[in-house]
Amino acid sequence: MRDEQLPLPRRHTALRCAVGHYCPLGFSATWAYLAATAHPAPDLRRDPSALLRALETLEESRAVQLDNVAHFAARRHAEKSAGRRTPRASDAAGLRGPHWPSETAPSRLGLIAAVANRHSAFQRLPYPDETLSPDAQVRALANLHTRLDTCASSYLRALGRLDGPASDELTDTIHGIHSLTRPGYAPLNTFLLPWLRFAHLLAYAAKAPLGH
Repeated sequence: MRDEQLPLPRRHTALRCAVGHYCPLGFSATWAYLAATAHPAPDLRRDPSALLRALETLEESRAVQLDNVAHFAARRHAEKSAGRRTPRASDAAGLRGPHWPSETAPSRLGLIAAVANRHSAFQRLPYPDETLSPDAQVRALANLHTRLDTCASSYLRALGRLDGPASDELTDTIHGIHSLTRPGYAPLNTFLLPWLRFAHLLAYAAKAPLGH
C-alpha cells in the first residue's frame, strides 16, 4: 500500500483486500466511508494521497478495535475468575454489529456515505417471492420494506440525523423484520437478513456521536 514504486491499481487492490479483512461497517459501507473521508479528492483509484489517507483512517480504526477486544478479553478473564462464566449480552455489544471504532467521533460525512451506499443497494435487492409467505405476511413485508426505505430517506435528507419519531419508527421496523426471521436456514431469511444488516447500519449511524 505504501510502496510508491508499485502501480496505483495494485495499491488500490491492496486497500480493498485490507478492507476485506477489516470492515466494521460491512465491506461496501466501510469502503464508502473511507472514500468519503479521504477528502479533498476522494478518488481512490487515481489519487495516491487519498489512498494513503484512507489507509490511515482504516488503520486507526483497527487499532482502536484491537484495543477494545483486548480490554474485553481481560475483563472477561477477571469475571471468569470471579465465577461469572456467562457474559451479559450488553458486554460485547460494542464489538458486534456495524460500528466505527475510533478515538474520536466517527465522521458524519463517512456515515452518510455508508448509509447512502447501502440504501442504494437495499433498493435494488430482490423482493421475496409471494410464494414464500402467506398473504398477511406478504403485506407485512411490503409495509416493513417501505418503512425502512422511508427511514433511510429521512436520514439522508436530514444529512445524518433522525428525529425522535423517525428513530422510534426505525426501532419498530427492525423489531418487525426480526420477528419474521427464523432460526437456521429459512428461505425468507435470504431476503430479510440483508434488510436487517442495512437497518442496523442505519440505526448505528443515526445514533452515533458525529464528527465533521
